[in-house]
Amino acid sequence: MSLVLDSVSKRFGATQALDGISFAVEPSQVFGFLGPNGAGKTTTMRIVLDILRPDSGTVTWGGRPAHELPRRIWGYLPEERGLYPRMKVLDQLVFFATLYGVPAAEAARRVRGWLARFRIPEYADRRAEELSKGNQQKVQFIAAILHDPEVLLMDEPFVGLDPVNVALLKEAFLELRDLGKTLVLSTHQMEMVEELCDSIVIIDRGRIVVGGPVGEVKRASGRRVVRLGVAGDPALAWLADLDGVRVIRSGRDYTELHVEAGRDPESILRAALARGERITRFEIADPSIEQIFIERVGAVPTEETTLAAAPELARRR
Repeated sequence: MSLVLDSVSKRFGATQALDGISFAVEPSQVFGFLGPNGAGKTTTMRIVLDILRPDSGTVTWGGRPAHELPRRIWGYLPEERGLYPRMKVLDQLVFFATLYGVPAAEAARRVRGWLARFRIPEYADRRAEELSKGNQQKVQFIAAILHDPEVLLMDEPFVGLDPVNVALLKEAFLELRDLGKTLVLSTHQMEMVEELCDSIVIIDRGRIVVGGPVGEVKRASGRRVVRLGVAGDPALAWLADLDGVRVIRSGRDYTELHVEAGRDPESILRAALARGERITRFEIADPSIEQIFIERVGAVPTEETTLAAAPELARRR
């Protein structure tokens, strides 16, 4: 079953929050829903969850309208804290699960299992307000999945987490995906997108600017990235003389370059060797999702990019 948004629009007064967005999320997939602040990501998630209704367009899961589906289909991790601060962690997680029909005893068993997995079993009888922001985030994630939803929507799930807890959460994401769950996450941490996501959509000002499988989005840019390191010359000032080459960043060990379409990336290596440089690193790669995000945000989308973000929907038409 696929999650399909078809020509969804939403206006709040004079503000056009969403302007006919269309994309499809395939089952058992981790999908990155990306965009700058105020782009329309949270509005879209709330429409999928039937918290808001679109002005036009449809949202379906497995061909059925989202607003007709039972609530237990969905799990939602909001960006804002949604816990009762004075209520004990175990009690409120069991309460949330019972709202979806999970028996209290089974809910308590699941809660204790997840708390142990996230290395906070001793917090079961603590009040939520006594937890750190990172541990509150883990508790909110548990609340979103206790009822075993088919689709999990997450708005900035890594906020407040240290590297150890980020790794624990990533492991949980991949396990849920392997169990057949569909995960949609919005994040500004592009390295997480690179590691986790099968496909992405980038939205800006309520319109889709690019989307599709991660590998295809990178290749579609038509550019390559070169990482070049040479002994004793970290600045590589001579690169400014090469046509079609732009320095992205200079690091301690190597310089990263954008190579325009039509220029052979290996010509940079040949130029370095011709200068007698001692090469310590040479790598050719596609641009990162972060680079594509920075480049595309603010661009005016076309009908072609909108349909490219929803290949399944395009085929159905």
